[in-house]
Amino acid sequence: MNKHLLAGALLAATLSAAPAARAQTPLNPVQPWGSWAILTAQLPGSAEHRWGGYVELQGRSNALARQFFYYELKGGVSFDIDPNFTVLVGGGRYSTSDYRALEDGPLNTEKRLWEQLVLTQYSKRLKLEHRYRIEQRWFSFRDDSTAFRQRIRYRLNGFFPLNKKTITTGTLFLSAYDEIFLNPSGPVFERNRIYGGVGYQFTKHFIAQLGYVNQANYNYTSRQGQFVLQNTAAKNNIVLALTYKLSHRAVPPGQERLPSQQD
Repeated sequence: MNKHLLAGALLAATLSAAPAARAQTPLNPVQPWGSWAILTAQLPGSAEHRWGGYVELQGRSNALARQFFYYELKGGVSFDIDPNFTVLVGGGRYSTSDYRALEDGPLNTEKRLWEQLVLTQYSKRLKLEHRYRIEQRWFSFRDDSTAFRQRIRYRLNGFFPLNKKTITTGTLFLSAYDEIFLNPSGPVFERNRIYGGVGYQFTKHFIAQLGYVNQANYNYTSRQGQFVLQNTAAKNNIVLALTYKLSHRAVPPGQERLPSQQD
């Protein structure tokens, strides 16, 4: 198959899935569009220096740039086994509040540890990234109760540069992904996240991306034998992601590092 046609099919399929997700939400009342703001500092690994890492701060609001209710602070250490195979161990703190009563403190806080591996595939233009992640999650709730949960995640992320064959300085690119979240304790299918957006790499350090994400949480009903959306669980969001890449390590001319979002 022509690589350009394959890229178009991937992006079109991902973006067309969003209306389908919205169509499956009869139990959900109408919600405002939310917004996510993501700031990331990253030190990518390379063939000469295989160790890398990142730190990230993320905030979310119930409406566009208002009604703030959630933030997360996280980071990780990575190791490049080879140019197309990276492993990472990360951890973070996540806090969820009621935007109508922020002064009351968080509804819950979460401490999370995860292990992941990322496999990448390259063609002349289309780039695919497969990310596999296992998470351990410790919750503390406002009523002083606690809980422990585990989760498995898989994300297929596609990138397609528009004005160059590789994503380097001066590249305008499209990005799309679909990620599933699985709960080993059941119900197994917990969440689906669909994203589509556009990005630009201004310099070897700075990348900006603007996109749309639909995040939907699911419950399993044994009576009907199917997965259904939880009430008020599916939501559309605008995502602004800014990434600063430390690049004191030499990068061979023409070599690209995919501008993957770390969330």
